[in-house]
Amino acid sequence: MDKIDSTNNYAMEQVNTGQVTPGTAWFAMEQTAGKGQRGRQWHSPPGENIMLTLALQPNGLPLSRQFMLSVAVALGAADFFGKYAGDETCIKWSNDIYWRDRKAGGILIENVLRGNTWQYAITGMGININQTSFPGHLPNPVSLRQITGKSWDAVAMAKELCACLEPRLQQLHPAHYNELLAEYKSRLFRLNEPALYRLKEPYLQEQTGAGLPPVKDAYFQGIIRDVLPDGRLCLEKDGALLQLDFGQVEFVITR
Repeated sequence: MDKIDSTNNYAMEQVNTGQVTPGTAWFAMEQTAGKGQRGRQWHSPPGENIMLTLALQPNGLPLSRQFMLSVAVALGAADFFGKYAGDETCIKWSNDIYWRDRKAGGILIENVLRGNTWQYAITGMGININQTSFPGHLPNPVSLRQITGKSWDAVAMAKELCACLEPRLQQLHPAHYNELLAEYKSRLFRLNEPALYRLKEPYLQEQTGAGLPPVKDAYFQGIIRDVLPDGRLCLEKDGALLQLDFGQVEFVITR
């Protein structure tokens, strides 16, 4: 599509009409209201980057294991980006694509439910391909062009991304869950490395509600030790292991 508000919004509309074939992908040359995690906007100049949404039907994958879909998509996107950017490509929990300590892409999965049935997973991906100038408020963006010094055909690259995603999605079977999660963890940004983090308000409120002592300093030096099958991050703080949900912790970028 030449121009759309958001490929995720468009895909959601198409799914709601009931006329979509599972696996359909939509690519936008330009988004006027691209969506990122937790209500953020995704900015991209027209035609320079991958802005793609897949309508996936996760047959056989229960909602209780929905993090495995995020794992599979993140691995497929990292496979794609790493093919050109090299083995310094990694995955920042939960599903951002990083090169060294810089963000190259993000993934947003929005679920369509009918009662307790998981009908569709609207899987949006934004990956920086040719962009070289970014808004000043973004702390650490990077594109494939900045890494390689080459320009790329964004549409052709989006098709290749889909080809990299397909085998990962085919691995979504209980027999492969442990294998997928182990590979995801092996490619995790900051795994077993001391770094700076900030506990966010949802976690602080949870601690207060549980009657635990208030956290005096939300910023701390921590070490990622594990990711649980339900997606919680195991972060070591002062010798204790915190189990954190999405939105409870911020990776502090010190550049």
